[in-house]
Amino acid sequence: MKKAKRKRSPVPKRLASGTRVMVFGVFDLLHPGHISFLRQAKKLPARRSLGEGGGNFLVVSVARDVNVKKVKGYKSQQSEEVRMNNLKRLQFVDRVVLGGQQNPWPHIRKETPDLIALGYDQKPYVDLKELKKIAKVVRLKAFKPKIFKSSKLKQS
Repeated sequence: MKKAKRKRSPVPKRLASGTRVMVFGVFDLLHPGHISFLRQAKKLPARRSLGEGGGNFLVVSVARDVNVKKVKGYKSQQSEEVRMNNLKRLQFVDRVVLGGQQNPWPHIRKETPDLIALGYDQKPYVDLKELKKIAKVVRLKAFKPKIFKSSKLKQS
């Protein structure tokens, strides 16, 4: 029986040979800790041989307002639209998508990541075993967590 090919969402041709990395977060009040996390994800070792102009393709999934309230217990300070627009302005971010409203799986499967990068203290909102069936999961390093952690910045 032939294995069905995975359909990928549009990727610029010059990046098609790179590794597709997906990250998730609220990204409320974008700060240097977020930037470090995103840059680390973008620079993860590529899985495939990279052609001319190749590199990782970074997909950022932004948590929906309704899910921030459910998961974190408080409302984000910025709307999902503002948070998405802030991320789209970063040149090294290739694609920004909204997370699933009730079921996260369809949007993760649609993006077909090769790697899923989690923050040093990020708790996956889905079963990690199931996530590992879709892509390799890696944890990234903290960047000055005593200074640049969203919960600490909101307190000041």
